[in-house]
Amino acid sequence: MTMLSTKRTKTPPAIRRIQQELRERTKREQQHQSRRLFQEANRLKRLPVYLFTILDELKAKAKARGVDVIDLGMGNPDLPPPQHVVDELVRQAKRPENHHYSRKGGEVERKLHEAVAHWYQRKFKVILDPAGEVLPLLGSKEGISHLSFALLNHDDIALVPNPTYPVHFNGVVLAGGILYNIPISAEGHYLPDLGSVPNSVLRQSKLLFLSYPHNPTTAVADLKFFRQGVAWARRHRILVIHDFAYSDFVYDGPRAPSILEVDGAREVSVEFHTLSKSYCLPGIRLGFAVGNRDVLASLAKIKGYMDFGIFPAVQWAAVEALTGPQDDVQYVVDTYGKRRTLFVQGLKRIGWDVPSPKGTFYVWAKIPLKFSALTSLEFATLLVQEAGVVVAPGSGFGEYGEGFVRFALVEPEPRLKEAIRRIARVLQMAD
Repeated sequence: MTMLSTKRTKTPPAIRRIQQELRERTKREQQHQSRRLFQEANRLKRLPVYLFTILDELKAKAKARGVDVIDLGMGNPDLPPPQHVVDELVRQAKRPENHHYSRKGGEVERKLHEAVAHWYQRKFKVILDPAGEVLPLLGSKEGISHLSFALLNHDDIALVPNPTYPVHFNGVVLAGGILYNIPISAEGHYLPDLGSVPNSVLRQSKLLFLSYPHNPTTAVADLKFFRQGVAWARRHRILVIHDFAYSDFVYDGPRAPSILEVDGAREVSVEFHTLSKSYCLPGIRLGFAVGNRDVLASLAKIKGYMDFGIFPAVQWAAVEALTGPQDDVQYVVDTYGKRRTLFVQGLKRIGWDVPSPKGTFYVWAKIPLKFSALTSLEFATLLVQEAGVVVAPGSGFGEYGEGFVRFALVEPEPRLKEAIRRIARVLQMAD
């Protein structure tokens, strides 16, 4: 495989080695699967390769060689959570009564439902019924995945913009639904062209997944887009699932709107949140869904079969996070905004021209032209092995993410500067 450049050059040995290693790994995995006594369910075989597992292996090997790895692969917040939230979690964890099963209708459950409703009213001027239009979750990823199980039959289609956060399509596949990808690109501001979906597909479609600010592309959507989307969904009787995990992370523009700000939206939509990002609490696994009460009742029903509630101490901590001081949230957003500027400017200085993110805490970068003959996984592997920098390959977010990598800005500024210095050395390999 040759590399694209202004002149024809031989592929550097490091890249040839990486390509060979990945081919051998794929072959070993295929051989292992064929020898298994107990085969996986067919639904698992429909899933794409989970590339983050491969990256974890590469990272572990690099660390074993003594490499100081800079991990910009997973969106795992590095900033500390608000201290008052941690203090509440510790206090509640010491109470014996919080170590029983969590049951619907208890004090903390009621308090958490009310806290979510008040949070929504304060942030978005949206009034929710705490009892019927709010559902706490074991993280938003769990809720999004289970919603496909709750609603999709085997002949139902889910419309999923691509590239996207993997659970949007993985949940559909695991639930046995039919996946229809809507390609999104920079030319269309990474917004789906809903008018491009054929009528034959629309007739079987039941769900549409949206997520703005968008992971991985960092795009944002305005209220006009959501108004058009809600009108379209009502016309075609399709449920809109809006993943709003990065609601606070918008730069150089107005705040991100909730889809529920649109009149009539709750008839055809549900919205998912998480405490993982804004409150830097990914470990406690607490999210929530709001919106259409019938849909939330179905989601609660399937969760009743699949899990047994949320640790009450975690729920009390969530109440504290949502109702307590919000200064820490603004500090988190400002910190990632500064990192964004530093990192984008640094990449441009070393010859990698990338757009400045509009939202989230990621950088979505097209693979440099001189390396464009490599897959995104091959290029990500190159960065790990030659620079000790972990990034997420774009193909992990769907087939239309191929040709890109995603940086998560989850390291402090000195580490980001060091990552840029190391990446600069890799970019010089093909010169």
